[in-house]
Amino acid sequence: MQLLRSAAKARLLGHGPKNLYAIVLQHERGVSDFISLRGCFLIRTAPFPVKSRGVSTQPPAPAPQNNPAARLLRLLRPSHSHTAYTATILLMTSAILSRLMGLVRVKYIALVFGRGTEADALNAAFVLPDMISYFLVGGAASITFVTILTGYRDTGREAEGERSLSVILTTMALVLGGAIVLAEFAAPWFIRAWFPGFDPAKAALCTLLTRILLPAQLCFFAGGVFGAVLLVRKQFYAQAVTPLIYNAGTIVGGLLLAHRIGVSSLAIGTVAGALAGPFLINAAGAFRVGTRYRPILDWHDEGFREWVRLSIPLMVGISLVTADNWIIAHFASNTGGGVSVMNYAKQLFTAPMAVLAQAAGAASMPFFANLWAQNKRYDFAVEVANSVSRVTALGLLAASGMIALAPALVDLVLRGGRYTSLDTAQTAAYFAIFSISLCLWSAQAIYARAFYAAGNTLVPMLAGTIVTVVSLPIYAVLYRLHGTPGLAIASDVGIALQTLSLAVLLHQRRMVSLASLDYRELARCLATGIAAGAAVWGATLASAHWFPAHSRWIDLAQLLFGSALWLLIAGWLLDRFGSALPRATLKRLHL
Repeated sequence: MQLLRSAAKARLLGHGPKNLYAIVLQHERGVSDFISLRGCFLIRTAPFPVKSRGVSTQPPAPAPQNNPAARLLRLLRPSHSHTAYTATILLMTSAILSRLMGLVRVKYIALVFGRGTEADALNAAFVLPDMISYFLVGGAASITFVTILTGYRDTGREAEGERSLSVILTTMALVLGGAIVLAEFAAPWFIRAWFPGFDPAKAALCTLLTRILLPAQLCFFAGGVFGAVLLVRKQFYAQAVTPLIYNAGTIVGGLLLAHRIGVSSLAIGTVAGALAGPFLINAAGAFRVGTRYRPILDWHDEGFREWVRLSIPLMVGISLVTADNWIIAHFASNTGGGVSVMNYAKQLFTAPMAVLAQAAGAASMPFFANLWAQNKRYDFAVEVANSVSRVTALGLLAASGMIALAPALVDLVLRGGRYTSLDTAQTAAYFAIFSISLCLWSAQAIYARAFYAAGNTLVPMLAGTIVTVVSLPIYAVLYRLHGTPGLAIASDVGIALQTLSLAVLLHQRRMVSLASLDYRELARCLATGIAAGAAVWGATLASAHWFPAHSRWIDLAQLLFGSALWLLIAGWLLDRFGSALPRATLKRLHL
């Protein structure tokens, strides 16, 4: 084993045969090593550990503490420094709670405003603020700043990093603030141009809500920079808590003010949530670890120049990950209530997507950046490949259950008030179409952060821009042929192109090999998902035949029975196929 590994490393230096592509080795711990020689890089994959069959030469792992409550409280301490695994668990838990609150928010809007003028205006009002944030600060202040601060921290220059933080915050507060003022005046023209299907009353209300929401972008940017200070220290408490406070602000604003000022209350609550959550929580956390902000303008600062270098590609380019919502809203505005229905379906879809893609990606980012900064290219490639394999496998499984249970889930969550059974049936169809691409959204989030961790934002920007431009006619054609369902299909096609382009580019640059993914495990999960999803779909249709009347109790019973049946079938099939995923998952959860 050691001899072969040495031979592979020799090939990295330019020696050895050129026609050998991969050697697969099985050693005593059951870990597969893929030694890729044609591309001059070495990859080892171990996304799904298996049971040991021999005597390990590794030192024994420390015995876990016996008190689960103590371990949980330690993870929740703001000063706790996390591993990649504990960070992922914390952020996944936060994502689940945040999305549950998000579902409450969606439910409230659908209940009170349905798919009418107020709902369409509110959902469309987020587009202009999001665009300003994306094109002026790259929409990724924390992602790019993590890479910069990691470099300062690893070289013992934290004081210089703190000064760069002050320079970046001061400069961009002026730039972003000026852009927000201009947008306040330009909002009416933008709304009429981007939402051509809005009538004058709906456009006027959307303009008002847009103007209320615009200042929140300052809170997001400043909070992202302060949050990066905590991320490089592997402290994820603030990032776990801020989405909860942000969503709570929207809900509380509606509950307190909706009877007085209508849908504007939700916009005011959103701004209050952005101030209290993303900004204040992150700022307080950064202050607690010793970071001090001072108003400084210095365009020659090294850190500021590096941040601009990393962020400009994100500013001048565009990624379909963000533009997808904008494009859908643009076309859907021509259909009455289309913006709201598509937004509700996407919001429901983003709940599991956030758990898999955003949480895993955010947790992995500082670890990827640390490995790259330490020039551990081998470990970097292994961690990225393992992360992609895990989230893709879980995404394939989760998507099957989501599609099968879509009618009951959407009806249970949204039906009521001004949102009818016909509306929920339409939303469920869009939700099922979106769910097909769950594994792709999960994988691209990891691949994108691999580029960001390596300090390369130009390549993913160019790839994302090209994919977005290529996807635009796909959205237009499918909308013309199939209406709003065509937009959901186009979204899946676009994100497939986005994921494939990032994966191929990483492979071509010898950063992460495509051969290092665990294709056998992915095939097992795909087959399992199709079989389990089909069984649950059939059982759901049969129950609908016996219980044709809609009620929340029937929806809940279908969800519980369907979920239990899906777990039973999926677990049995994964075991029969020889998958290590269930055992590995239970082991990592200490169950």
